[in-house]
Amino acid sequence: MNFNDLDEIKKAGFTGFRTVEELFADHTCIDKVKGIYLVLYLDTSHPKFLQIGTGPALYKKKTNPNVAISVLKSNWIDKTIVIYIGKAGGKNSDGEETKATLRSRLLTYLNFGKGKDVRHYGGRFIWQLANYKELVFCWKKLPDEEPYDVETTLICDFRSVFGKRPFANHTK
Repeated sequence: MNFNDLDEIKKAGFTGFRTVEELFADHTCIDKVKGIYLVLYLDTSHPKFLQIGTGPALYKKKTNPNVAISVLKSNWIDKTIVIYIGKAGGKNSDGEETKATLRSRLLTYLNFGKGKDVRHYGGRFIWQLANYKELVFCWKKLPDEEPYDVETTLICDFRSVFGKRPFANHTK
């Protein structure tokens, strides 16, 4: 998949294509099934980073979700619109079945961005983008595939093209 071509992403089966602002207002368009999702940065300008993002100041693990702007800058990749790849449902990295759906997982992610103390620490870098409300979420239902496997493959494919994981798939 070409990680810098919206038409290719659509051809790969992704749907939705809603901004954070739209999903804050109404998330009912998100499917209640397992799958994978992408966060897209469609702005053509270089991002402006915030010292303190919109996530909660303290997380359940008592870890501040914000990172230094230098970390954000070093993880940013200019030549792609994909800034995060995530999964919902299916088996986790320990092989245990999860009950998450695209809707429940993305709602948790969005609630983290609203400053609620919820469990979605992954992808937190997006909340330190000044224009986070313009980011676009899209998703792909995977009724017959394992989201963990598809996510892993996509991240590996991304890394083979760009030399590192997507911007918000970093944890430090």
